[in-house]
Amino acid sequence: MKLKYTSILFLGTVSMFYSQNTNDTIAKESKIEEVSVTGSRNKKRTVTNTPVPVDVIDIKQVSQSTGQIEVNQLLQFSAPSFNSNKQSGSDGADAVDPATLRGLGPDQTLLLLNGKRYHQSSLINLFGTKGRGNTGSDMNTIPIGAIKRIEVLRDGASAQYGSDAIAGVINVILNDRNQGFEGNAFYGMNVFKSPGDKDVVSERKIDGTTFDFSGNLGTKIGNKGGFGNFTVEFVNKDRTIRNANPEKYSTPREKFGDAKSQNIYFFGNVELPLSDGLKFYSRQGFSHRKTNAYAWTRSADADGNIPEVYPNGFNPLQNTSITDFTFDNGLKFKVAGWDVDFSNAFGSNRFTYQIDNTINATLGVKSPTSFNAGGHSLLQNTTGFNASKQFGVLNGLNIAFGSEFRYEQFEIIKGEEASYAMYDINGNIVTASTPQSLLVTNPLSGDSRPGGSQGFPGYSQEVNKNRNNFAAYIDTELDITKNWMISVAGRFENYSDFGSTLNGKFATRYAITPKFAFRGSVSTGFRAPSLAQKYYSLQFTNFQSGQLVTIQLASNDSDLAKTVGIPQLKQETSLNGSAGFTFNSGKFTATVDGYYIKVKDRIVLTGNFSQDDDAIGNILAENHIDQAQFFTNAIDTRTKGVDVIISYTENIGNGKLSATLAGNYNEMEITKVNTTEKLQGKEDTYLSPRERAFILASAPKTKINLNLNYKIDKFNANVQLVRFDKVKLIGYSGADDYQLYGAKVTTDISFGYEFSKNFNLTIGSKNLFNRYPTLQTAHVDGNTESGGIFDPVQMGFAGRQAFARLNFKF
Repeated sequence: MKLKYTSILFLGTVSMFYSQNTNDTIAKESKIEEVSVTGSRNKKRTVTNTPVPVDVIDIKQVSQSTGQIEVNQLLQFSAPSFNSNKQSGSDGADAVDPATLRGLGPDQTLLLLNGKRYHQSSLINLFGTKGRGNTGSDMNTIPIGAIKRIEVLRDGASAQYGSDAIAGVINVILNDRNQGFEGNAFYGMNVFKSPGDKDVVSERKIDGTTFDFSGNLGTKIGNKGGFGNFTVEFVNKDRTIRNANPEKYSTPREKFGDAKSQNIYFFGNVELPLSDGLKFYSRQGFSHRKTNAYAWTRSADADGNIPEVYPNGFNPLQNTSITDFTFDNGLKFKVAGWDVDFSNAFGSNRFTYQIDNTINATLGVKSPTSFNAGGHSLLQNTTGFNASKQFGVLNGLNIAFGSEFRYEQFEIIKGEEASYAMYDINGNIVTASTPQSLLVTNPLSGDSRPGGSQGFPGYSQEVNKNRNNFAAYIDTELDITKNWMISVAGRFENYSDFGSTLNGKFATRYAITPKFAFRGSVSTGFRAPSLAQKYYSLQFTNFQSGQLVTIQLASNDSDLAKTVGIPQLKQETSLNGSAGFTFNSGKFTATVDGYYIKVKDRIVLTGNFSQDDDAIGNILAENHIDQAQFFTNAIDTRTKGVDVIISYTENIGNGKLSATLAGNYNEMEITKVNTTEKLQGKEDTYLSPRERAFILASAPKTKINLNLNYKIDKFNANVQLVRFDKVKLIGYSGADDYQLYGAKVTTDISFGYEFSKNFNLTIGSKNLFNRYPTLQTAHVDGNTESGGIFDPVQMGFAGRQAFARLNFKF
């Protein structure tokens, strides 16, 4: 595969075009350039002259030469400022990789599908290194086989697109091919070899076996240019186990690694001209994902174990079922010279949990070992219209305006009683008034046993909340001269649950010479608190320094939150600025772009308030809860960074070499902790050093990607090296108790051969040299967030993978 970056300059971004043809023609490149891109509602604007930063990534060509089968991981190793972590022991996040742009929250990047708002996941991220207390969209609900390209706008865009666009916008464009069938079969396996330090052991030499098959069919509909494009994809992935060497470390996890999963997808993209100037379009999507992940180990003498049932302890299994559905429909037509797009975008996401190989210890030997723990769901429906028109002012004026109405509904699905309840020795549910003498105790430890299903206690309350919002916007672009253009946008939004907001954006581009151009922007932004952040609650167990504790995650509207002085959630606000330049001489391009993002009132999870707290300690003790934490607008942050992209192409012999060096420097600081008057002096509890470290570790300070590709006749070779900077995380005992993961370089390599125009084969390896995160501290035992030897850091922890990919079409 030949990797070709077309520099798009601005705000820390680069357009990445991938092609397997040696003879790239101007016509082919022009066809790509003419695509109307995210960040502009001007249909004549192309990726080379937009006033905002846009990456355009040809997903099909990228995926054909790599071992990545999920959108998040593909972008993780392609875009320098995009980060997504694999999780382990993180409840629902084991099935969803939290993803961020420029180290901001997963819910601060807006996801679009063919330009329309894509619904969020109903999951709240509670564990792992990024996204704690955040929701976000699940990009892995969209199959790679259905995607034509992905456009990444790395700039604040709330004034154009609304809430969630503080860090930027990712627009997934579906395949629109109208004839033929394309198929893809992938097989990969992780070949375990312990690193030189022998820290890691595995149960099997080969695990993580992955099979992925996708088929994409395009067909014409009618004789007026209508089409239908349909994708079916199936993924089966086995688990990987990467345990700590028991001769060197004592960790609370016997089963640490990637989850087992099965994914089924169907996506459709249909357009049908109804008459001259009137077109109907429809996008349908369905995905069902089942994952099976190990939770933390319960030893034989653990308070949560019944030795008569599990004499040697047990490893609870979390079975997560995710059903995701999207159905978008719309009409495009002209009215008085205006191009009008009227649409309705519907989406829903539903998580349910079945916990196996577990027990409710307070029921003793009578306890079931499998529980329906309930779940959560989110529905979003957005109805809107947009109108745009060109005017002959100066060198061209484009005006676009529109409005949206969105309805959202969040539900918590109650689990079966025994999945969440604590029982006394008489089999009655424990309440605050239950005498201590009636609590069930562990005969081995003498401590009170925790209630609920071990590994993941069920949801004890049903929740059904909704809201709506109305938005109106205007988006203008003026070409003052052929070299200078400006863009101004404004947006008003009103939410039924917290009020109104108004945001604006100004951007400009000036071509100093045909080879050198400057672009920059300044904007304000916002993100509304999600319904999940406002109403989510769960009582769960966690291990801290090897000890099992019961934690109440209290909803923002709960009496417990009011007692401790947690205020009602309000919107996050931002100020974004960026400036950059590009130089393009044909064979050589260079792009340097800086950015500044100031966010006020970011919503995160607080630290844990314990029974020692003077406000709620007694309440926690009475309810047999060890600790409590809350959602709140806890912090202000400031992020500064720069993206540098350098690319070079050269003919060598009968082939062509393409080289690209892309790097991101990102520095975030927490500028303020927003405690209320009632919580003055509790800043380190409100947001402990440990919680601050997780927020700051959402992205490594530097990430550098070097890609080398050589293409000759029907053969191509590709090498990619990615360097992830060091990451520091804090343990449970304070700032002196930490994990420092050193900088690491991963190497991916692949070789491809085109047997014919309809058949090609690629073989290769991800992480060829079997690199694992390296701990540069002895503070390991029982102290990582995951309970294993590693925390979920950017490079992953599965080691080397070998793969083969067969592509065919007819």
